Amino acid sequence: MSRVHWLGAGLSTVPGIRRLANTDQPVIVWNRTLDKATAALKGTSGQKNGTAEAATLDWDMFDATLDAGDVVVSMLPGDLHVKVAQMCIDAKSHFVSSSYLSPEMVALHNKAVKQGVSLVNEVGLDPGIDHLFAHALVADYKSSSQYSTDNKVFFRSYCGGVPAVANKFKYKFSWSPYGVLKALTSPAKWIENGEDQNTNTPWKAVNNYKVTNAAGKQESFEAYPNRDSLPFMNAYDFEDAWQVEHFVRGTLRLSGWSKAWDYLFTEIESMNSKDAQSRLTALSNDLWKEHAYADGELDRVVLVVELEIQDKSGAVVWHQTHSIDDKGNDEGTSMARLVSHTVSLAVQSTLARDFSSGVQAAPSDVNIVQTWLAQLSELNGGFSHKVIV
Repeated sequence: MSRVHWLGAGLSTVPGIRRLANTDQPVIVWNRTLDKATAALKGTSGQKNGTAEAATLDWDMFDATLDAGDVVVSMLPGDLHVKVAQMCIDAKSHFVSSSYLSPEMVALHNKAVKQGVSLVNEVGLDPGIDHLFAHALVADYKSSSQYSTDNKVFFRSYCGGVPAVANKFKYKFSWSPYGVLKALTSPAKWIENGEDQNTNTPWKAVNNYKVTNAAGKQESFEAYPNRDSLPFMNAYDFEDAWQVEHFVRGTLRLSGWSKAWDYLFTEIESMNSKDAQSRLTALSNDLWKEHAYADGELDRVVLVVELEIQDKSGAVVWHQTHSIDDKGNDEGTSMARLVSHTVSLAVQSTLARDFSSGVQAAPSDVNIVQTWLAQLSELNGGFSHKVIV
């Protein structure tokens, strides 16, 4: 039987590791610190019956252990993904990651196809579950009686991990703040009022976004565009003939976040290219000391993906949302459960050969999407699908 090699046993990975280790699937958890890998498997049926084991991550040993048909999960820092994926191609093993597709990963497509292996990316929360929601909404709209290329299309996808109990900083960090800071330095592109928009300072494009929370009440968040949204219109099967008035993928933050972070924005904007990385690293270290989640402190994840359709007159004729409003629990933080459970589903789909060979993101096939969403809604609370119109 093929094995699953899970690289990285940080706190954000444990729920997914345990989900796989409680099946009859052979699993090896590789980690720089052996104790963490062992702890991730604690109490699982796989640990008890010998189908799940922990190992110190030694690259030569890992490479020698890989067999054709195995699945490798990389939950390591993003700059190691391509290295791991290349090792998978050489061994005719498959690859799974929750990270965004990078140009370097995309460049491995032809090699992966030639070897008959799947390199699956963007299967976490955001990116990941948001993709599933988008595919489900687009498929539902296309099959509806309201579908028409004459309609106007409004698409919004916002996700945020926030503290369950608000603080003055309006945020907490589950892992190194460097990634959050780096994302704020990345240009953003989106469509608003039918026109392309772009900014090098995403925090200056903050708007108020209202969400119906888990208690059924409307709650205001701050929302801003994240990265380049435009390629995702093609990824979500938007048709060229559609009149897209609004399309954005972005980030949610608690109300008051932009004011609390104003000093950080000033710092980021003053950086020049020569010292940016070192200054971001120093800033990240300070923020980690001051604003990391304490042991047992609850987090919250809010994800909303909505598709609104208007006719020529501006009347709303179709409007649905998929959303999550979830808090951490005894099984782990909400972020960890949602990310790593989705990764574990991707592993099982890869083993079942649901994916074609080559580099790809989260599944778009409606049958796979619905299967994943059904399983995720059972594993985690807070899932909701609303038909507004």
